[in-house]
Amino acid sequence: MESNKKLKMSRNHLERVLEKPASAFTRNDIIDYIGREGIEMVNFMYAAADGRLKTLNFVINSLEYLETILSTGERVDGSSLFPFIEAGRSDLYVMPRYESAFRDPFAEIPTLTMLCSYFDKDGNPLDSDPRSVLERACREFTAVSGLEFECMGELEFYVIGADPGTFPATDQKGYHESGPFAKFNSFRTKAMSLIASTGGQIKYGHSEVGNFKHNSLIYEQNEIEFLPNPALKAADQLLLAKWIIRELAAKEGLNVTFAPKITVGKAGSGFHVHIRLMKDGVNVTQTENRELSDDARRAIAGLMTFAPSITAFGNTNPTSYLRLVPHQEAPTNICWGDRNRSVLVRVPLGWTSGKDMCVQVNPNDKCEMETYAKQTFEMRSPDCSANVYQLMAALCVGARFGFEIDKEEALAIASRTYVDVNIHAKENASKLAGLETLPTCCVESAECLEKQREMYEKRDVFTPAMIDDQIKQLRAFEDKDLAGRLNADPVEMQRIVNRYFYCG
Repeated sequence: MESNKKLKMSRNHLERVLEKPASAFTRNDIIDYIGREGIEMVNFMYAAADGRLKTLNFVINSLEYLETILSTGERVDGSSLFPFIEAGRSDLYVMPRYESAFRDPFAEIPTLTMLCSYFDKDGNPLDSDPRSVLERACREFTAVSGLEFECMGELEFYVIGADPGTFPATDQKGYHESGPFAKFNSFRTKAMSLIASTGGQIKYGHSEVGNFKHNSLIYEQNEIEFLPNPALKAADQLLLAKWIIRELAAKEGLNVTFAPKITVGKAGSGFHVHIRLMKDGVNVTQTENRELSDDARRAIAGLMTFAPSITAFGNTNPTSYLRLVPHQEAPTNICWGDRNRSVLVRVPLGWTSGKDMCVQVNPNDKCEMETYAKQTFEMRSPDCSANVYQLMAALCVGARFGFEIDKEEALAIASRTYVDVNIHAKENASKLAGLETLPTCCVESAECLEKQREMYEKRDVFTPAMIDDQIKQLRAFEDKDLAGRLNADPVEMQRIVNRYFYCG
């Protein structure tokens, strides 16, 4: 009965029609849905090295052909999708994952779309596919720690459109603003609805701090935050969400950018990733006594240790480091803390009071829910230049390190890097001076990855070729001291911004 209620509330049309959760979809279910709903086309979608979804279209012309593509997938040119695949050995297979199936919300022709996995010529999962890397990272994390690695992402982005000239917003005060002062709330809610229809599990959406006017256009920052899920599922949902937000903007005559920084003096856009540690279906990030668990502290210690090289996957173009500057909300120092927005890893406010707030405002309804299950910890340095699979894999590898070293050593690292003050306040200058800093450019991130690459390659998670390619790409930017140079050259600043405006 409870399962039926959940399915009735599902926004995924396939789940409602087939009356089963997406995780249980079979090939026959997909064929049944296609026949029942008059679907005329099937799309395969898969992420390439640039982090964007690519699409292959099929017209359904017979049951035999439909069964063939669902069973055997199709060939694609790997050298056009990944820079480290040679043209002479470029063929790859893409195989659809039935559980990812959704009704395409934009297609004029009735279309069913599925995300795909890559396989090599021998029929094995492609070892350098970023999604396969994340899958291995999660598997090895569990093997070492006995825990499951879950994530939830926060997508920040600017929506850009014509200025109506009325109800102007207060500059850099757009946080949770309502209409009519916020101009693009309806766009965001439409995007949220479409994301949910593809299986995305959204926590909430709101307008963000950033807003400004330029050349008769309004630039308004928004955020959509997701619910925790196993890292693979979380990454799939975020990838689809970015595609939907962009596609909807194009159809509505708006512009959208996920770029980390698009102008000086205004809020940049991050891609904060929350982490939740699970065991046997129970969140072990917080104890039943409502305190941060030792398991969480060990994972945080690992993130503190590998934070310098995590930027190589989470901050992958020069504008990333225009956002990571001191004295703004974006972090620059390697430390963590409770409810502290000046740190790299933040433990958000948890439901730790033990009081039933619900009954205080709703006297007729006692809630009594287990609130400790909601606790996460949040990595605040990444932005949407990241390949989401590689980034989450890097976070997983970093967290794993905290369980590979002696427990007392890990807890000591966590204790040493903990701060409970605003590290950018003048009175805390001595505390700030004792903290390590994040890389300041792509070149420095590459150097950090080179120094720490052994951990990423350990247990065969990242392939050496993938690490080599990441280092090569970052070094090619030659952006040492770029931020300082751009401050004196607004023309070059705008050129750099324009070049990476549609990153990620």
